[in-house]
Amino acid sequence: MTSILSAPPAVPARTVAAGVDRSGSGAAERPIRRLGLRKGFPFSRLAGVLLLLAVWAVGSLAGLIDPRKLSAPWTVVTTAVDLISTGILQEHIAASLSRAAVGFAFGVVIGTGLAVVAGLTRSGDALIDGPIQLKRAIPTLGLIPLLILWLGIGETFKIVIIALGVVVHMYIQTHNSLTSIDNRYVELAEVLGLSRATFIRKVVLPGAMPGFFLGLRLSVTGAWLTLIVVEGINAVTGLGKMMYNAQNYGQSDVILVGLAVYGIFGLLSDAVLRYIERRSLSWRKTLAG
Repeated sequence: MTSILSAPPAVPARTVAAGVDRSGSGAAERPIRRLGLRKGFPFSRLAGVLLLLAVWAVGSLAGLIDPRKLSAPWTVVTTAVDLISTGILQEHIAASLSRAAVGFAFGVVIGTGLAVVAGLTRSGDALIDGPIQLKRAIPTLGLIPLLILWLGIGETFKIVIIALGVVVHMYIQTHNSLTSIDNRYVELAEVLGLSRATFIRKVVLPGAMPGFFLGLRLSVTGAWLTLIVVEGINAVTGLGKMMYNAQNYGQSDVILVGLAVYGIFGLLSDAVLRYIERRSLSWRKTLAG
């Protein structure tokens, strides 16, 4: 009987990838087909934006777009320059950034803390997960009447609304990552005799980082979306207030300036988070690179 120890050596990967031609002349190597995403070119994500701007400009030049409803791109640029030169735009941007930053910071800390407690303890999961899931089913903007009744219509109300939306995003993504660690890692940690604290520090928390960063990216987008609504409620300054005032006077160019600023800050904040994520999770290899 042939011994297992005398079995033929493993076939190299290149040999497996090679095919045998039907004429029997031997192995004919086939090129390996690359299934991952191709390497993107610099600033590739701006291609769609530039195409949209080109369509907008052509439509305005051809008279296909009513300037009273949608101002031409060059009109928007001129308005933006005027607002900057008078300092009006900077004042509104500073007020909006302040509200968004404070609400976002509170929401990230609270949402992440709740997710860690609920994801790592049974009692925390029993006490925290239910109320958070209930809040997730209730639109954050739907709480505006109740929060106005409780907090009034000052700055505290606006920051709380932003923070509530951020809390839900951070909790859902981080909690899901904490509770979705592959059971094989748990068994391996048990075999190696790791303590619970070491297991959490070395395995659970690093494994939850992708979900944490996804929660950050969703949260920063949600913060901007909520901000534009709450700034229409008894706000004196802010991009949302500027846009609501422009609506009353039919100034579509001012509205578009506000939207452009929101878009720029949204893209920049997401790009910064993407960069931090790539640096922090350099050990992870994905289709995106």
